[in-house]
Amino acid sequence: MAEAEKVMRLKEQAKVVRKEILTMIHEAKSGHPGGSLSAADMMTALYFDELNIDPENPKWEDRDRFVLSKGHVCPVLYTCLALRGYFPKEVLGTLRKEGSILQGHPDMKRCPGVDISTGSLGQGLSVAVGMALSAKRDHKSYRVFCMVGDGESNEGQIWEAVQTAAKYNLDNLVILLDRNRLQNDGICEEVMPNGNLVDKFTTFGCQSWEIDGHDMAQILDTLEAIKADQSGKPKCIVAHTVKGKGVSFMENVVQWHGMAPNDEQYAIAMQNIEEGF
Repeated sequence: MAEAEKVMRLKEQAKVVRKEILTMIHEAKSGHPGGSLSAADMMTALYFDELNIDPENPKWEDRDRFVLSKGHVCPVLYTCLALRGYFPKEVLGTLRKEGSILQGHPDMKRCPGVDISTGSLGQGLSVAVGMALSAKRDHKSYRVFCMVGDGESNEGQIWEAVQTAAKYNLDNLVILLDRNRLQNDGICEEVMPNGNLVDKFTTFGCQSWEIDGHDMAQILDTLEAIKADQSGKPKCIVAHTVKGKGVSFMENVVQWHGMAPNDEQYAIAMQNIEEGF
């Protein structure tokens, strides 16, 4: 089991991540807070504990790769990159501004630490599969982590990518599914039912785990279990999360998929996070 001290440290770090997400979206008056907040705990575990990366050498050949397939939640990625030292934290205040390295979707040509430009839903996992296959063929030990959304899982290309990963035994690929049950147009199961995603990923050839995506200990324990797994299969974590997690008026409200808080809402949100709503 994960050490209590590490769990506490990462939980506190996740609070900082959430505050920075809200601050940058509030300042930009634009962005996607709901899915950024739902992914914050998993992203914190990755960037502050799990990934083998070097902020001083973003293109290090043997680094672990990360693909944010649901690229619209880039505020959580940008925050983790800034806090890890890929670029000055002050740059977060330039989100979505003309000329900024922090565009509305991740741009690998502008932003250090971004391994691939994403934004067109469904495509990121295919790129991650290609990265993992390249590692195998080049006899490299790096791993590839890819975060996808449950709304994004409506895309057929997601399942083509999973089948390909299974065919080529890409056990160096870890898929993290942010199962927050809401997408741009409404409740996922009303827009397009996904069925049982754990069973689905398993049937398509993954070794799958189902967790609470806000339980830091569970996240860490699952990442450890993945490293110990000898199945030879690609890995998938189906993480049950809450869209807008940590903010009273955002949680499970579809409108906060892509809307910035005003001054009053921002103040309440920051207080919620600080007090552990």
